[in-house]
Amino acid sequence: MQNKWEAIRGSVGFYVTLAVCLLVAGISGYFLLVERKEPAAKAEAPVIDTATAAPAPVIEVAEEPEVIEVISPAPKVKEITSMPEVPVDDTPVTAEAPRIIVSPLKGEVLTAFSVDQLVYDPTLEDWRIHDGLDISAEEGTSVLAASSGTVLSVHDDALMGTTVTLEHDGGYQTTYAGLQADPVVEIGDSVSAGQIIGAVGTAPAEAARGPHLHFSVEKDGDAVDPEQFLNT
Repeated sequence: MQNKWEAIRGSVGFYVTLAVCLLVAGISGYFLLVERKEPAAKAEAPVIDTATAAPAPVIEVAEEPEVIEVISPAPKVKEITSMPEVPVDDTPVTAEAPRIIVSPLKGEVLTAFSVDQLVYDPTLEDWRIHDGLDISAEEGTSVLAASSGTVLSVHDDALMGTTVTLEHDGGYQTTYAGLQADPVVEIGDSVSAGQIIGAVGTAPAEAARGPHLHFSVEKDGDAVDPEQFLNT
């Protein structure tokens, strides 16, 4: 018996049969394993109950406000029916040369203009008003016309000595007193601003103040401050 088994094991058919058996066993085991895995793979996906599921949140989008353009009404223009009549002045205009005013004399002011307060006069030793400027200068110093005009008068005054008065436009008159005798102008002469009309002399009523020019100004017959006239 033993010799028969050994004879079969040593033949080729034995090994062929053994290989076939092993192949059949392997194939049977493969299909068995596949059948066990398929139920798990074919498991149905879970069903979601839409009736009980929480609804997704709704996001509200704010609407843009409507822009309303306000158009202002155009301003009403007042209709001009007629232009007012403006009277026309046809009077011819004459061009006038600018007034030139110069100082009649350069020097120290000894006595200022004062018609509101009395001023002491050392010569007459009394108090009186002073209607002009006393401008100090040496005897013989030239005296100039303060502005253009016409010689209104030339005379000798008992208190103020030789005196020349000029008439100017605008109602002004200028007076130069305390001059030396025989001034260089006569009544009716036309003079220009800065023209020499005489020379410094002596005013008897103001001799104590030394040689000087007494210069006064009137406007429409009223005495005005000569300094204001010179600075206009």
